Amino acid sequence: MQTHLRGRDLVSTQDWTIDEIRTVLEAARELKLRRALGEPHALLRDKVLAMLFFFSSTRTRASFEAGMAQLGGHAQFIEASTTQIAHGDTAVEIGEILGRYNDGIAIRNVDWEVGNAYIRDVALASRVPVLNMQCDWFHPFQALADLFTIVERRGDPRGITVDVSWAYAASYQKPLSVPQSLILLLTRFGMNVRLTHPPEFHLRPEVLAQAAVNAEASGGSLHVLDDFDEGFSGADVVYPKSWGCMLTTTDNEESAGIAARYTDWIADERRIGLAAPDAGYMHCLPADRGIEVADAVIDGPHSWVFDEAENRLHVQKAVMALTM
Repeated sequence: MQTHLRGRDLVSTQDWTIDEIRTVLEAARELKLRRALGEPHALLRDKVLAMLFFFSSTRTRASFEAGMAQLGGHAQFIEASTTQIAHGDTAVEIGEILGRYNDGIAIRNVDWEVGNAYIRDVALASRVPVLNMQCDWFHPFQALADLFTIVERRGDPRGITVDVSWAYAASYQKPLSVPQSLILLLTRFGMNVRLTHPPEFHLRPEVLAQAAVNAEASGGSLHVLDDFDEGFSGADVVYPKSWGCMLTTTDNEESAGIAARYTDWIADERRIGLAAPDAGYMHCLPADRGIEVADAVIDGPHSWVFDEAENRLHVQKAVMALTM
């Protein structure tokens, strides 16, 4: 267990050691149990977390606000478009000022080629921890919740096969941050990770290279596939979700047109039948029902999505309690 995390930023799980991440999982398990038992755990009494959103949210806002309240503190919701941030406040000014008002700063900015750099600039200027609620590169809290869910369901995750796959969705061109964070984190824990996607929907080469290094160090593996059914075949966990083809084109209409070639990439009953008999279906939500995933899968016996969503609360509380 690591006890030196006070004041640490969390922008990417790659910035934390394996032992530090194990500490988060242990703390999350303890906090989840205490909430289930109805035991108060006001570990952040009188602390305030600034939550700065450049992009809309459901689970992220709700879970961070609930988590801070359960820890005895307060979450301060700040929307970039309705504040002076939209009219000139710089990242340095936000880090300096919100870092003096608050005990932590959490930011969601998924703007392509902007979000991660902005969060890191705020972190450099802030005297308090900066937490990444999602950027164009990473979604660390989602990945931590996913790892926590897999460990809850499967115990030691070493050697299990996880298929992180693209799936078709019509709603909007979603960021690369979830699949990128997943392949980085799961490969550090000895899992056999499949990354399955059409050729236009590749991830950043730097992330793929680091995930391969992670897999070699942990005894796991990373395989890139381009066949949706092959990704599902025999997998212990399937995680099919949509993301945009930003590395092919940054034009949203062109990206949507490319995605429309692959409308058959849907997690349906036939596909889940290709996976292991007790395979888990995961998704960060929201999912495009009937397009990205069939109702019979997301609402069926293989689905872990609601436990997965709940676990966002517990891992976020763990990180906040450890860092703030």
